[in-house]
Amino acid sequence: MLGVFRGADLLAHWRLTTAREQTVDEYGVLTRNLLSLAGLDREGIGGVIISSVVPPVNWTLGEMARRYLGRRALFVEPGVKTGMAVLVDNPMEVGADRIVNGVAAFTEYGGPCIVVDFGTAITFDAISGKGEYLGGAIAPGLGIASEALFARAARLPRVELKDPGKVIGTNTVTHIQAGLYYGAVDMVDGMLARMKTELAEKHGAAEPPVVATGGQAKLVARGSKHIKFTDEFLTLKGLRLIWEKNPELAKGLAAEGGGIAPAPEARGKRGPTKGAR
Repeated sequence: MLGVFRGADLLAHWRLTTAREQTVDEYGVLTRNLLSLAGLDREGIGGVIISSVVPPVNWTLGEMARRYLGRRALFVEPGVKTGMAVLVDNPMEVGADRIVNGVAAFTEYGGPCIVVDFGTAITFDAISGKGEYLGGAIAPGLGIASEALFARAARLPRVELKDPGKVIGTNTVTHIQAGLYYGAVDMVDGMLARMKTELAEKHGAAEPPVVATGGQAKLVARGSKHIKFTDEFLTLKGLRLIWEKNPELAKGLAAEGGGIAPAPEARGKRGPTKGAR
């Protein structure tokens, strides 16, 4: 997910695939073209913040920001202020995106709350009433679960991931869709029910709101008993909030700057902060 903010206003956003083999120049040209199509001037980008859980692409994204946007990127990592205490056995193990989501969810919906992020994996994260990250769970994402099914069961056709409208299918396609969709919905609801019970017992949270984000959030939320909100821009909002909590780091990165790769300019609106998930 890539977005550009002016203050608290999200001016433009794009959902992109992370490609480990993509080069600095390929990411740079793509980003520059997207900004141009949105009528945004890359020289108007005042800062770049990145939350990445794919270490091999970190250098590539950072170098892309330096060369093509003229900014040193701020990565969400230890040493960056998030305003959220991480109360797990080893805070270093928690993915940056989960903390970013937690910061946004607590700010937008209050605490205690639960965040469900539908990505490559489905992550469940519990946030306390004080805005502390309590922990969570990780399950296989819908995409990799379906890919495993199709890869291991050669005679099963690939199908669109959707609600077939009934659990008892009447053909192979609806059989698979029912299993994938309702299996995912019930897994998510089962996990959320258990998390709510644990939060109530240990933290006195009667009915914490559940916010879902990520690619399949709206699809699963339609069948869920527990998901109350869907917010496709939750991660981008969290990145903006964390950027604002680190003015000194942001100022230092701006002072360092970086060379911009020569390219035709696209003049237009200016947006001060670019966030990438």
